[in-house]
Parts: sequence; structure tokens; C-alpha cells
Amino acid sequence: MATYLKEGRSADYLFEADQKVQDIVKGILDDIRNRGDEAVRELSSKFDNWSPENFKLSEDQVEDIIGSLPQLTVEDLKFAQAQVRNFAEVQRVALKDVEVETLPGVILGHKNIPVNSVGCYVPGGRYPMIASAHMSVLTASVAGVKRIIASTPPINGELPKETIAAMHFGGAHEIHIIGGVQAIARMALGTETLPAVDMIVGPGNAYVAEAKRQLFGQVGIDLLAGPTEILIVADESADAEMVATDLLGQAEHGPTSPAVLITTSESLARETEVEIARQLETLPTADVAEVAWQDYGQIILVQDHAEALIEADKVACEHVQILTTNDDFFLENMTNYGALFIGPRTNVAYGDKVIGTNHTLPTKLASRYTGGLWVGKFIKTVTYQRVLTDEASAKIGEYCSRLCEYERFMGHKAQADLRVERYGGE
Repeated sequence: MATYLKEGRSADYLFEADQKVQDIVKGILDDIRNRGDEAVRELSSKFDNWSPENFKLSEDQVEDIIGSLPQLTVEDLKFAQAQVRNFAEVQRVALKDVEVETLPGVILGHKNIPVNSVGCYVPGGRYPMIASAHMSVLTASVAGVKRIIASTPPINGELPKETIAAMHFGGAHEIHIIGGVQAIARMALGTETLPAVDMIVGPGNAYVAEAKRQLFGQVGIDLLAGPTEILIVADESADAEMVATDLLGQAEHGPTSPAVLITTSESLARETEVEIARQLETLPTADVAEVAWQDYGQIILVQDHAEALIEADKVACEHVQILTTNDDFFLENMTNYGALFIGPRTNVAYGDKVIGTNHTLPTKLASRYTGGLWVGKFIKTVTYQRVLTDEASAKIGEYCSRLCEYERFMGHKAQADLRVERYGGE
């Protein structure tokens, strides 16, 4: 039976925190619905001290920003985007249109059509989340989206130059410097200066995730990607330095980022706690990572790999790193995760920044029912049908007429009966 050597915040605490976020976000969304750009500008000034004449960057501004970056920075951004683009293009090719004759004269098919317009949110705030531009903007571009709006907040009143460059290289048609709930609402609801988009994608803090949740239905969303999570599944073959380093590497994202260790080794569990304390003494982002570990860190001791698998699927974490003597067991059997990082030679940072898989992934147990952002999220798979012969229409019509009558849908039945009468002959 699994034993919790360390637990995070209680379920009641987390529920109350979520309720507070919901109320705040609802108020912001209602304000923007009622007052449009005026509310957006006030909120941007309040939260980011940012109220430029125009939130949208001109083409000249974008070119000047890119021109001010070191050449190595530009090359690094393009290398990372090449990896993401390569994998996204392979995924896009895997989405095939189909057409089949299911009965003589009856043609059914589906087409894969890109969403027309997308708002891509790229978080900023504490860190410039440059890589999120690759994951959303570039992937939408590979999918064939016709109108891509990219939005990111200023950082301490300054333009996030590298993020802007990444948005531009990724294929954004418009780049806007505005963050938070007001950015999400502006793109989703539309204002006097920005027509609404059809879909909102991208990660963010709890407020951004809640805004997407409340707006879902009015617009599409990719998924509810809130504060990042990491789970490491390790046995006695793993070393505490690596486990601690990789846990803290995600905990530094924010003070509410869960970091979980499931292990078969009590000695590794104890050593990891000591190692985390040691690394926090020198980690530059310890002020954030330490709070996340104290409040949201967990260590779960299990008997064997089989029990580790059961507990890992219960946690249903965003990022799952496997450090065991039988990594393939977890690859073959785990079902609930956003992305899997197998073996000591890879890590979550590779996936977050450069290796090519998408880093916008499901959090808060959402991996039980969805995967992460990928090129297919921007694609609508829509069906069509065509009946080529009188005989086929009459045959389908006879079945349809009876089936409609069973359900007492007499208007539906009339549609079928008309075809039987018109195309059925004698």
C-alpha cells in the first residue's frame, strides 16, 4: 500500500483557492464584456503598469526588435523552432482525409479543416516564456490557421524581445503586448480594436486557466493548462541529485507548481529531501521553488513498479519522468500523463524548450481525458455524405423511415419517405 512520506496542501485549501480565482476572473470578464477596450486598458495599467497607445506591434517595431537581438539568440530560437516544426509537420501528415463507399452508391468521408482564427497566449510575468510561442504560434501555422493573434505581457514595463522574435518566426500575423485575463478576454470576446478569434490556446497561471474555462463554449480552447506539474517515478537505480534537480527545475515555475516523487526506495526518498534542501541553498529561483516544494511537494513510497504505475495513473500528472530499471514497463502501461520523459538522458526542460514535442500539456488530472496541444488541436475533422444512385437513396430511406417512426420523429420520417417515393420507382 502506498505511503505518503510528504503531502502537499489539503483538498479543502485547494478548493477554496480555486473558488477565489473563479470569482475574480468572472468579475474581470464581465467588466470587459460591458466596457470593452476601456476596461482592457484599465486592467493592463493596473496589473502590468502598461498602457501604450496601441497594444499591437507594427511590422517596423517587430523588425527593429529582432534586429536588436544577438545573432546567436536568433539562431537558437530558429533551432528550437525547427525541432518543433519538424515534429508538428509529421503529425499533420498523419491526419488524413478519408472517403469510402459504405454501400453501393453511398459515399461517406471526412475532411480535416484548420480553425480559421486562433489567439495564442504566451505567458510572461516572472519569466519570459519564449518557448510557448513555438508551441502555440508555430504549431497553429503548421496546421494552416489563417489568422494567428499572439499576445504576451510586458516584463517590468519592457518589451520581451526574444518572445516577440519567436512569435514572428513562428508565423504570427499580429503580435500584441498585453497579458493576463484581460489578454485572454480581449481575444476571445473581441473589442473595438480586435475582432474575436475562434479559439484560444496557450498555458498560463491559475487566472488565465480559469478565464479559458469560463470562456469555453463561446470560443474553443486547447485545454486547461494551469500551473505546471512534474511527477518522477524512480527506484533504487536513480540518484538523489538528479531527482532533486529535476523536481526543483519545475517547481521554480511558480509557488503553486506541484512536484511529486513516487519511489520504491525509502532511502532515495530520504536522500532526495536532503538534496532538495541542499540545492535550495544556492538555486537562484529558490524563493519560488522552495514555496512550491513546501506547499505542493509530495513523496509517495510504493512497494514495486506495479504499485508505482497505479499511483502514477492516479496522480495523472502533466510531466512524468521515468528513472527506473524497467522504463519500458511504464511506457507500455501508463495511461494518464501529458508527456513522458524516459530515462536519465532526457528531462522535462528538454521538452519545455527545444526537443520538439509540445509543452502545452494537461494539468489538474486532465490527462485522464485529453492529451496536450498539438497540430491536431487546430484541426476540425468534419464529415460529409453523398448518395450517388436512386436505388441507394431509396434503400437507405426505407430503413431511415422506420427508425424515425420508432423514435416518433415524424418530420424526420417525412424526409426519408420523400426520397423513397421520389427515387424508389415502383
